[in-house]
Amino acid sequence: MLGIQTPARRRNRDEGEKPFWISFSDLMTALMVLFLVALSVALLAVTKHVSEAEREEKERSEQISALMKEVERVANQFEGVRVIGTTIDFGPRGRFEREGQNMLSAPQRELLRDFTPRLLDQLRTTDAGRNWFKRATVEGYASRSGKYLFNLNLSLERSERVLCELLRDPGHDEPMLSFADRKLVATRFFVGGASFNSLRATADDSRRIEFKLEFKSRQERKDEAAHVSPENDDVALEQALDPKERCPLIDR
Repeated sequence: MLGIQTPARRRNRDEGEKPFWISFSDLMTALMVLFLVALSVALLAVTKHVSEAEREEKERSEQISALMKEVERVANQFEGVRVIGTTIDFGPRGRFEREGQNMLSAPQRELLRDFTPRLLDQLRTTDAGRNWFKRATVEGYASRSGKYLFNLNLSLERSERVLCELLRDPGHDEPMLSFADRKLVATRFFVGGASFNSLRATADDSRRIEFKLEFKSRQERKDEAAHVSPENDDVALEQALDPKERCPLIDR
């Protein structure tokens, strides 16, 4: 029995002409868009990082600047003492009168014992002092007279003499620095010396002492926060800082 044959369905002519794969130009357009999006995100992240770093550096600079203004205000209360940048120059009052001398005069000792506690108070109580103060170098200087190595040692002795004066008990009813002040001097003040360096116009002006304040960088502060060092044992430190101990320097 013959069945009825239906004619085979003819394929639409357009079906063969429709592309199965996305065109190459469309693919490149999509890749370019993705690239631009990724680049925009990366630029945004870098810009944000730079802006944050600039903000932190600005905050650091403002705090240090405010601290130095307070230090300058303190220095202005003492005739002849001035602040140059982050250096405290004692001027003629910090001058050693004789060549080869490492001893401080009575007025110089009085100046140091009156000025330094006020400086330490600023370093201990202000934001810049707590956050950024790194150390202070007590710089001793010598004139060109004499041999280089002798003057190098002499300048160190002059610097060490200042620390001896700040850490000792002066006696004679003169006030001694508090333990907090002596602790800060012992842990943050360093001895520095120069022989023929930083000469002044005259030999007399070259024989002098200065305090140079140094401050932490942002990276140093971050490293310090990440690696918290153990606190100093105040009892052991107080025993080590014997105010009755004599300065080991030979007087000359």
